[in-house]
Amino acid sequence: MLRINSENQIETMTENEFKTEARRIRQLMVNVAKQYLSDADEAEDMVQDILLKLWQMRGELRSPLNGIASVLVRNHCIDVLRKRPRMVAVSDVFYEEQSVEDERLERIVSIMNSLPTMQQTIVRLRHMEGMEMSQIAELTGSSEVAVRKVLSRARKAIKEQFLNHKN
Repeated sequence: MLRINSENQIETMTENEFKTEARRIRQLMVNVAKQYLSDADEAEDMVQDILLKLWQMRGELRSPLNGIASVLVRNHCIDVLRKRPRMVAVSDVFYEEQSVEDERLERIVSIMNSLPTMQQTIVRLRHMEGMEMSQIAELTGSSEVAVRKVLSRARKAIKEQFLNHKN
C-alpha cells in the first residue's frame, strides 16, 4: 500500500503496518525455510533473523512484503547450507571401506590357496600366526635363509596375481 503525502512524497511503512504485514507473511517464510532446512526450530530462527532484517529496512519497504521476504529467506538458507561442512555418515563410509577390505582379503586368501604348499604354510605361519623366522625354520626343518626366500617368493607371487587380477 503506497501512500503519498501532501508534498507528493511516497510514505514508508509504519510500525503497525509492518507488524500486520509480518504476521501475515510469517507462515509463508517458515514454509520456505523448512523446504531448505530439515530442522523446524532452525527454520523458525531463520525467519526471526529475516524479520529483524526487514524491520531494519522498514523505512525503505512498501506493502506487500511476500516477494522480498521469500527471496531473503531463500538466500539466507542457501548461505547457511553452503557454510555447513559436508558430512557423510560414518557408518556408510565404514561399510564401504569394510566391503572393499573384505573383497581384497577374499582375493588374497584365494591367491594364497593357489600357491605351492610350502609357500602357503610359511605365509600362514608368518602373517596369520605371527611366528618369527627362526620358529618357522625350526617347524619346517629349513634354515632361516630358506624360509626368507620362500616367503619372499610367496609375497611376490601374491602381489603379481593380485595386481594382474585387478587390471
